[in-house]
Amino acid sequence: MIDKILDQAARHWRWIVIAAWIGLAAWMIISTWSRILGFSLGDTDDNMRMSQVRALLHGQDWFDLRQYKLNPPYGANVHWSRLVDLPLAGLILLFRPWIGGADAERVAIAIAPLIPYLLLIFSLSLTTRRLIDPRAYFLAIGALFFAGSTNGMFAPTRIDHHGWQLALVALAMAGIADPKRARGGATLGIASALSLTIGLEMLIYLALGGVATVLMWVDDRDQRRRLAAYAVTLAGGTALGFLGFASYANRLAVCDALSPVWLSDALFGGALMLGLAMLSPRSVGMRLALAVGAGVLIAGFHALAWPHCLSRLEGASPELYRVWLRHVREARPIYRHGWEIASLIVALPLTAVFGWALLLWRARADRDLLRRTLGVAVPALTAGILLLWQTRTGPAAQMMAIPGAIALAWYLAPLAFNSERSWVRVLGTSAAVLLAMGGVVPMVLQLIPDDKPTARQLAIGRANRLCSSMAGLHAVALQPAGTVFTFVDLGPRLITVTHHESITGPYHRNGEQIEDVMHAFRGPEDQAHMLIRKYHSDYLLICPDMSTSTIFMSETPKGFYAQLVKGQVPDWLTPIALPKNSPFKMWRVKR
Repeated sequence: MIDKILDQAARHWRWIVIAAWIGLAAWMIISTWSRILGFSLGDTDDNMRMSQVRALLHGQDWFDLRQYKLNPPYGANVHWSRLVDLPLAGLILLFRPWIGGADAERVAIAIAPLIPYLLLIFSLSLTTRRLIDPRAYFLAIGALFFAGSTNGMFAPTRIDHHGWQLALVALAMAGIADPKRARGGATLGIASALSLTIGLEMLIYLALGGVATVLMWVDDRDQRRRLAAYAVTLAGGTALGFLGFASYANRLAVCDALSPVWLSDALFGGALMLGLAMLSPRSVGMRLALAVGAGVLIAGFHALAWPHCLSRLEGASPELYRVWLRHVREARPIYRHGWEIASLIVALPLTAVFGWALLLWRARADRDLLRRTLGVAVPALTAGILLLWQTRTGPAAQMMAIPGAIALAWYLAPLAFNSERSWVRVLGTSAAVLLAMGGVVPMVLQLIPDDKPTARQLAIGRANRLCSSMAGLHAVALQPAGTVFTFVDLGPRLITVTHHESITGPYHRNGEQIEDVMHAFRGPEDQAHMLIRKYHSDYLLICPDMSTSTIFMSETPKGFYAQLVKGQVPDWLTPIALPKNSPFKMWRVKR
């Protein structure tokens, strides 16, 4: 009976995936309904994305991505591309004539993140079907419930580019896993080109996918169609992405976005790989030598042509790192977070290690399946290892771990399900699936009483919540429009929900502005005065107890911010009366 149901599910898998997506999308919209109504764009990137889309709809040049509400009149240099703006802008334009601009934006922030979510589920299902079993794909949908870091990137109001990046990496994995060589190579190439057009966050995993494709060809000469398709689509797709989406700023030799640097690498690498595919000597040793030679040529070209891109791609100065970047939570390694958070993030990638090992062992007799499994497993394991570098790799590590975790569940569950005892079948199968997918960790953590938060922690949480809320910013929005000098992390939210302009946001290309804001709050009063006047600021705005402010209080307890909090306000600031329940303190800057 169970086998018949699974066989029917395998036959109609596309419709089941679509139905599952509709159900998950509805559940996510319902669960975040209050955030949608409150226009609660919780992340700085989400707010900046909305401001970028508004600027585009108000007539800003397609290739001009400077955000002119930051650091006016020069604007803030943003390294993104317009590709992710398109679904948001399209939804707003579609609904605006019927329900008005504000509600059209609410519809957009609810629906737009769910579009790449369908691509993610579809791609993970494909990978599972191709590497494990055509009937195992439904477990990919279930595994997402235990991939909190991944799932959160697709929740309504999460309109930044990270969801699209994850979905495209999932599509690239499906391409590597594809037994049809030309189709698999083209899928990987197109997914890589689109991902690079959006940003470079997934560059490591995409590069490993390219290496896997070359090594498949080294091991099997008949993989030349896969290699050729990958080479052509990668080079051609990247060129089209550059021509259609590279901003004016990204047409310079910058390292942190698709620019002439990475375009030339893709074109040169694509030409070499196409040449390898066309040559395809019969000797394995010759193919390996040619592949190594091509790799050396690409690396040498990059090093000689773009030596400035051999270090950290964002090019942050030591001072910017000292005062800002080292404090960014997602840039910290996993072991610098609390054990509860670390456990939730690591559980799925850790169990997947055993699943990948099992999957590789079972594929040992099928050379083609073994190659494809290795091609997917290595980037997935790399993402898990990179958690020791930065926690921001958590969503990718969890997502790429899902096929490995499913493999462990798929092969463990029958051991219990085939038992003669009903309680073993039910409990054992459930336990095997939960264990394989990392679901045991969140369940255990639910049983452990949370430490009672301190008064300080409660104050920080309240400030973070209120200072980004529409209600909290309402009184600030009522002030005459002006340039507001405020925290780096507050700038994007401020310009998105008020008519004010600000100095900067947490975007590394604007290092001078970030350093100035951090120095103003950390340094002496006269330095703050000079820096605030440098930007012709009309207002000074602080949110006491907001997370950013804890840096100022802990590292510079006698700095300008600490003085303001203690009521030591200089005479060049005039207080602005805000409601008693306002989380802010605001002053007008005297000219």
